[in-house]
Amino acid sequence: MSVAANPLPASVRLAWWGTAWLRGHVVADHLMDAVLDEDAAHLLAFEGSGTEPLLTGLGRLRTSGADAFGAALPAEGDPVGLGGPAAFNAAALEAGEAVVALDAAGFALHGLVPTRVGAAVTWSVTAAERRQVPDVGEADRGLRAALPEAADALAALDVARWRPEVADRLLNLRHRPRAAAPPGVPRRCVELAERARQALEIVDLALEDDGGALSAAEVDGRRVALSSLGRAARRALVAAASPEVWPPE
Repeated sequence: MSVAANPLPASVRLAWWGTAWLRGHVVADHLMDAVLDEDAAHLLAFEGSGTEPLLTGLGRLRTSGADAFGAALPAEGDPVGLGGPAAFNAAALEAGEAVVALDAAGFALHGLVPTRVGAAVTWSVTAAERRQVPDVGEADRGLRAALPEAADALAALDVARWRPEVADRLLNLRHRPRAAAPPGVPRRCVELAERARQALEIVDLALEDDGGALSAAEVDGRRVALSSLGRAARRALVAAASPEVWPPE
């Protein structure tokens, strides 16, 4: 099974496809293909008991009561998707993403933090505490508000001069890479994830080295314009990949 040409973060892929597998919507082969994407291997490292292959490790989490997985995409000053403890939050913040294993009531059981070495990813399994994540509707509204605000600010900075590809993306927001989602993910969440990923790509492109085309004041203006969009996009992606807040189909 192929996945999106422009893949989602590993935490989102694991949250979506891991949840679908736990709930019987997909078979193990589809889970493995989607989570690995172009990686060679994903492993789960359990404290005190070694490292296990992805499928074996997820089965162990299922035995412990896991019914779903939710994504976290924290950044400095915005620990979205995290609830604690401090050690898990710090590791997730350093990695820039994490996954939380949830029971049937939506309570956190375990936290998984990825470490990448080459084409291999190892998810360290640790303790996790109850978290609060953005409501899907709230996250959707936040992203819809942040995108035109960022576009206006970047236009005022003459984005077409120093990042013409960003200007092109802003003019073609309807054309975005599709996300490969498993059965069970609400269509609204799939679309929200697609728009959030598109916004994050715009942020990444606009923050790349500009070759000296910007003054110091313009660099600061660019950072301000993009910080709100990046925060809204990450919160939208977390909501889209957090089953405990999914709307009913």
